[in-house]
Amino acid sequence: MGKIICACGHENPEGTLLCEKCGQPLTEEGKKSKILNMRYDGIAIRSKTRNKSIVDKIWNFFSSVKVGVTLIIINLVAASIGTIFPQEFYVSVSTEEQKAAYYEETYGSLGKLYYELGLSNVYSSWWFQILVGMLAISIIVASIDRGLPLHRSLKNQRVKRHTSFMKRQRIVAEGPVTEGDPSKTLNLIEEKMKALKYKVRRDGNALLAERGRFARYGPYINHVGLIIFLFGVMLRLVPGFYVDESMWIREGETRAVPGMDGYFIENEDFILEMHDNEKTENQELQGVNVVAKNYQTDVKLYKQSEDAVPGQADNLELVEDYSIRVNHPLQHEGFSFYQMDFRLNELKTMKFELTKKETGESLGEVSIDLTNPQKEYVLNDQTKVELLGFYPDFSGFENGEPQTKTPDPNNPAFIFKMVTPEKPEGEVSFVAIQQTIEPNGDNTYKMEFQSVEMRDMSGLTVHKDSTIPILAIGGVIFMLGVAIGSYWNHRRVWVEQLEDGTIRLAAHTNKNWFSIKKDLNALSEFAHLPRYIDQGEEDKEADGEGKEKEGDSTL
Repeated sequence: MGKIICACGHENPEGTLLCEKCGQPLTEEGKKSKILNMRYDGIAIRSKTRNKSIVDKIWNFFSSVKVGVTLIIINLVAASIGTIFPQEFYVSVSTEEQKAAYYEETYGSLGKLYYELGLSNVYSSWWFQILVGMLAISIIVASIDRGLPLHRSLKNQRVKRHTSFMKRQRIVAEGPVTEGDPSKTLNLIEEKMKALKYKVRRDGNALLAERGRFARYGPYINHVGLIIFLFGVMLRLVPGFYVDESMWIREGETRAVPGMDGYFIENEDFILEMHDNEKTENQELQGVNVVAKNYQTDVKLYKQSEDAVPGQADNLELVEDYSIRVNHPLQHEGFSFYQMDFRLNELKTMKFELTKKETGESLGEVSIDLTNPQKEYVLNDQTKVELLGFYPDFSGFENGEPQTKTPDPNNPAFIFKMVTPEKPEGEVSFVAIQQTIEPNGDNTYKMEFQSVEMRDMSGLTVHKDSTIPILAIGGVIFMLGVAIGSYWNHRRVWVEQLEDGTIRLAAHTNKNWFSIKKDLNALSEFAHLPRYIDQGEEDKEADGEGKEKEGDSTL
C-alpha cells in the first residue's frame, strides 16, 4: 500500500482523507469542501482502498452497507415465509408421508407446494442457516472494516489541528476575547469545560475538550449483540443445544424420549376433568358448552442403566414420578415435558369370536392388540386364526389392495385366515367396521365382532433450549448499543490561541447539534469568547435565498 505524505510531513496510509496528525484535507474534494466529512474522522478504510485480489473483493462485498441491508431483508422475508403455515414440529404426525398428506389435506395445493419446497421446516433448513451465517459475516466484516480504524483514529487524535481543519468544521469562531485578560482565556476554557464534564487535553497554546466518545461505539456494540444473537440461533442446529420434539404416548405405553438419549417415559394415566355443565346466560349467548378444568398426564420418567442396550426399554431406573399439567411441566436436566394435546377413546383392543354361520357355534375368542397384533392366534390343536393383513386406518382399495392412511388405529381392517377342523385348508375373510368381504365365496365360519377396549393418548412436547442465555446476552448487548447510540453523542471542541491573542475555535458532534451549541453558549459567556457561527445553517439559508431569487426571476 502506498503512503500519502501530508504537508506537515506525516505519512498517512493510502485512502486517508484527513491527515492523522494535523487534520489537513488530503484529497481535492476535501480541499474544495466548505465543511469536512467527519464520519470516520477521515481515516483510511480497507474496503474503500483495496479492490485487487479475490480476498479484497470478498471483503468489500460483505463490508458493503447495501449488502448488509439486503441480507437483513432477505432473512426477514425467509423467516416470515416460515410463519405462513405451521412448521413441522407443530404438526402431530411423524412420517414424511403423513406430513405431506397433512399439508395437502389441511391447506390444499398451496400447502402441498409449501411442503415440497421445504418451507415447512424453514428454520432448520441448510439455506436459511447459510443466510443467517452470511448476515453474521457481513456484520463482523463491516464492524472490523470501520470500527477498528475509527477506534485507532479516536485513540490517537492530536490536540493541535491545522488551520484548514479548524476552518472547515461546521461550528467555527475566530476573533479576540470580548473582555478580560487574554492570557487567562485557555485556563478559563479548561475550567468551564471540565465543569461541563468534558475531558480536556492541552498542548502548548492548543486545547481539545472531548465528551461522550463512547457514543461512537454504539453501532458496533449493536453489531456485537447481533453476532452473539445469531451465534445462539445457529447453535440450535448443534445436537444437545436445542430440542423441540413432539411425542404421542398411549396410556400404559413406555416410549423412548426423542432428543433425550437413554431416557424413557411411561404414560400411567391421562385425566381430563371438566367444569360443571351448568351454563350461565352469557355462556348461552356465546355458545359455550362444556369447559375443560384440567388436562393431566401421570407419567414415570426412567433412565437406562449404563449396561443396557441403547433404544431398548430394559434395565430402567425410575428417575421421577410426576403429574404433567398445563403450565406445570416435568423438568429434568434442562428438559421440560409440556402437556400439548390429547386424544380420547383411541381403539386399543378389539375382540372377535370365531363362529359357525349356520348354528352360531363358537370355537373361541380372539383378542387383538391394535398396536402390537400377532400373526397367529391359536384356539386349540385344530383351530387357529392367522392375521394375513392389518390396516390400522383403512382408507379403501387401490388396484384391489386395501390401503391404510395412517399407522394409528382409527379405522382398523383385517384379513383373517380361519383354520378349523371342518375347513383345515382355511377360509379367508376381509373384515372392517361394518364391512365384510369373502373373496373365495361364502365361508362356513366368520369372525364376529364382540367388544372393543378404548384408551386415551397424551400429546407431549419435549423442550430444551440451552441457547436462551446466549440469546438473552446478545439481546441485552444489542439494546445497550441502541441506547448508547440513541441517547448519547460525541462532542469535541478544539481551541487554539494565536500569538496576537486571537482565539480560533472549532466544534463537532456526531449528532444533536443543539447540545454542543448549548455548551458553547455557556463557554462563550464564561470565557468571553468571540461569537461562533454554524456554517451548516448558513448553507441552508443560502440555498433558500437562491431558490427564492430563482423563483422571483421566473415570475
